[in-house]
Amino acid sequence: MPKTRRPLAVAAILVGMFMAALEATVVATAMPTVVGDLGGIELYGWVGSIYMVASTITIPIYGKLADLYGRKPTMYLGIAIFLAGSMASGLAGSMTQLIAFRALQGVGAGGVQPVALTIVGDLFTVEERGRIQGLFGAVWGVAGIAGPLVGGLIVRALSWRWVFYINLPFGLLSAALLAAFFHEDIAKKTPTIDFLGAGLLSSAILSLLLAVSGVQPVVTAPLAVASFVAFVWAERRAKEPLLPLDILSRPVIAHANLAGGLMGSLMTATVMYVPLYVQAVLGGTPTEAGTAVAPMLVGWPIAAAISGRLLTRVGMRTLVRTGAIVACASAWVMVAALRPFAPLFAVRIAMFTLGVGMGTANTALIIAVQQAVSWSHRGVATASTMFFRMIGGALAVGVLGAVLAHALGPGVPTELVNQLLGPSHGRGLDEALLAPLSSSMAAGLGTIFQIIAGIGTAALVAGLVFPKVEISARSEPSG
Repeated sequence: MPKTRRPLAVAAILVGMFMAALEATVVATAMPTVVGDLGGIELYGWVGSIYMVASTITIPIYGKLADLYGRKPTMYLGIAIFLAGSMASGLAGSMTQLIAFRALQGVGAGGVQPVALTIVGDLFTVEERGRIQGLFGAVWGVAGIAGPLVGGLIVRALSWRWVFYINLPFGLLSAALLAAFFHEDIAKKTPTIDFLGAGLLSSAILSLLLAVSGVQPVVTAPLAVASFVAFVWAERRAKEPLLPLDILSRPVIAHANLAGGLMGSLMTATVMYVPLYVQAVLGGTPTEAGTAVAPMLVGWPIAAAISGRLLTRVGMRTLVRTGAIVACASAWVMVAALRPFAPLFAVRIAMFTLGVGMGTANTALIIAVQQAVSWSHRGVATASTMFFRMIGGALAVGVLGAVLAHALGPGVPTELVNQLLGPSHGRGLDEALLAPLSSSMAAGLGTIFQIIAGIGTAALVAGLVFPKVEISARSEPSG
């Protein structure tokens, strides 16, 4: 069997990561313009949350597939579906279509990042993984800087549709490099896929999101509880469980998933609603909205690179606690900074420090989880960390979308909101209509950022109780 060439295999992973990082800032930058074109402000939160839900549901499935069939074919599958969803999203003719195609894109995204991180866990020891975070951090930093600029340029010069088409060259290049330079030897066996568990988990997550979004909660909330109970029952009896409960119950993994879920909520909600505030309340351009978010993706890699090198010296618990403290403080600074007519530099500083907190904590969380299991469970363990981070983000966006819809109220015509978010920023509207609309939007988003700060406080508590983790130099090769 050909030998894996680690530098070029890492290059394949980095290209895939760059695609994912670029997608975050480019789409967030373009979303207010998308609403101005397609309409549907009442569905604004769903464009992000459906992507997160689809990713969340599929992450543990991909993790299990990576352990059963190998990392490489599972990564191929994720990239292919992600690119198909990107193309379809760019062709969407309505907000409803965009939401459906973003769901398809999310199904693919569920297989890209967790499998990529699993491959890194296969190829490198703990100390090497800490150091290589600097390289991954550089990619996130470049994407964080380039994303808003590219997004703003695309929206102005071409169309918001190209923020989805831009994924194609990166996805194809990642797949090609992976095919040529990453090889693994998987033992021949007859795997069993836990379809019942996958179906029950999907039902539980979708029902929960609908319930917290205010969609028929009398029906969806009990359905979520019933689906979750049935899922636990099925997992205890499955031959190859989708999420092995004995693994998830280990103290390190349980605490990591709790902290990761809360920090995922904090990060996703912030990235989703800061651009909306900048454009709808401060009257900024798509480029300015993107540059308000970008500092987070600069602070994250810098902190990840530093914490990766400090990992074996100070320990994982210290890094998790430090990151949680910084992230929580940043969320409260955001509450103070986001005021009408507030200068954008204050928002950018808060986003940078939030990225520092996220990068410091998440590096340690992922490596701690990978240290707690063997090769045969590394895929599903890594995926569980991503799963709880994504479900936290999806639930936060869903809840906050309902909060914003309630703040605007049924009496506010959606056409006026669409004009406010469009290229004219409401110019030409009657002042008697524009003033209360802007006031309702500012009040609603102010409440949202207070809730986000509360989530940051909960993440701080979870970080402070994170257990001590012994670091070993064990590394098992993928082939």
